[in-house]
Amino acid sequence: MADIIDYKIIGDDMQLVEIELDPGEGVRAEAGAMMYMEDGIEMQTTTGGGFFKGLKRMFVGESFFITNFINSGSGKKHVAFGAPYPGKVIPIDLIKFGGEFICQKDSYLCSAAGIDIEIAFTKKIGAGLFGGEGFILERLIGDGLAFVHAGGMIIEKNLLPGESLRVDTGCVVGFSNTIDYDIQFVGGFKNALFGGEGIFLTRLTGPGTVYLQSLPFSRLADRIYSAARFKNQGETKGIDGIGGSLLGGLFGGDNKW
Repeated sequence: MADIIDYKIIGDDMQLVEIELDPGEGVRAEAGAMMYMEDGIEMQTTTGGGFFKGLKRMFVGESFFITNFINSGSGKKHVAFGAPYPGKVIPIDLIKFGGEFICQKDSYLCSAAGIDIEIAFTKKIGAGLFGGEGFILERLIGDGLAFVHAGGMIIEKNLLPGESLRVDTGCVVGFSNTIDYDIQFVGGFKNALFGGEGIFLTRLTGPGTVYLQSLPFSRLADRIYSAARFKNQGETKGIDGIGGSLLGGLFGGDNKW
């Protein structure tokens, strides 16, 4: 049974989630996600259920250790967790999803004590080989609140039975376990080579709920890398030069990338 926690999401484009804990209540989070905590909250860093539990989290891109934050004081206490890059924090009430929610690796931020993080292998070989995110997804299991992070803006889609949506693979944040997840060829020689969207798309088929993100971290990282490489091509620069070129490529008017 997961702890029942209250929360507040703070911010707009750089969000954090502040959790309110009653005495004895706890929340668990990825190592390094905590921003601040009030006196009376104790940290307990463990593997979250043993050596193999830690290995499972490493397979889905999370850290080997997980930290529990327990309110050992006499009154309500607060602890906050910050997202690793610009975007939104999505609260997931696992009870509304039948006690299970599937999400992309690295998206887990924190959850009520009692929520488990498991490996969810894609059911079809094509999704694993060509999905862009690999065979492994995250499965959040329990009956409480979990929080996942996504880049940019968030779109929630509720698909009817048999209704499908084709999505750039990196834009998928997570979905209910009733959604069928598969990979589909873009189609057309020119589309595949010059469309700029890759050769394969993710096909999500209802019924169920899907969360999408407008700016996957992989896309952001590619743009930053391309800008830095373009600006520094054929030149030797110091740290200040690299930083100036990067910022100029991102925010300047000469958007050559």
